[in-house]
Amino acid sequence: MKIDFQYSTDFLGMNAPELAHTCMHLLCTAGEGSFVFNERCYHIVKNDLVVMPHPNRAKNLVAAPGMQVEWFAADNKFLGGLLPSNNYSIGGSISLNRNPVIKVDDHQAAIMLEDFHRLRDRLEDRHLLFYREMMGSLCLTMIYDIFELHARREATDTHSDRTAYIVRQLTDMLSTGVSRTERDVSYYAERLNVSTKYLSATVKRVTGHSVSSFIDRATVPILKKYLNDERLSLSQIADCMNFTSLSYFSRYCTKHLGQSPSDYRRSLQPRESENN
Repeated sequence: MKIDFQYSTDFLGMNAPELAHTCMHLLCTAGEGSFVFNERCYHIVKNDLVVMPHPNRAKNLVAAPGMQVEWFAADNKFLGGLLPSNNYSIGGSISLNRNPVIKVDDHQAAIMLEDFHRLRDRLEDRHLLFYREMMGSLCLTMIYDIFELHARREATDTHSDRTAYIVRQLTDMLSTGVSRTERDVSYYAERLNVSTKYLSATVKRVTGHSVSSFIDRATVPILKKYLNDERLSLSQIADCMNFTSLSYFSRYCTKHLGQSPSDYRRSLQPRESENN
């Protein structure tokens, strides 16, 4: 069964196979432990925050006696669809792939726990008509709190890894909104004066994700913005976004939004209560 959201205090359960499609947000609240990620061992102690897409990639989890954690996992695609196109998540995910651990102070840790607990307390409210929208709002608050912590870490760190240069160029291009019409990897390789094979291999090595995943992450918020505009027909949106056909546009929506463009628009309309 696919898991959309999950809260737990089980450190050793963070890399369970059923969580492979999620992003893990874990805070160590006491004691210490360790894990291996991307061939590197990380030792975590109280007030260490771990942010890790696809937590199944974490290996060799070890919890010392007395270690306590709290974590919240949410579907990666669901989280990606919450953010605006010019978001911090693309560059942030590159840095977190190099080092998924952010050290926070007591006040910042308390804020993160508040975010986790708000989500935990609403997990069972699936009967609500706007359950996913509500969870999305709470997740977005958590995400921006993490962005704040991560940005502060990056302000004090310097990275001289030249292999990340091409990736930064790619993310700079995507931040302009060019993926509205350009979603082919070869377009970006040509603009960056490298081969498609080189770009794909470099991005995968530096970030752990494919070029296409970054292109889609930048495109989905643009797509949702157009679909939210009732003045635009589906054909107009497909043309504006340079889809070769309306059927291809529909398949893209279904893949990345989980529903057809028509169904997505209907989901935006106020729903009548069962009593009416």
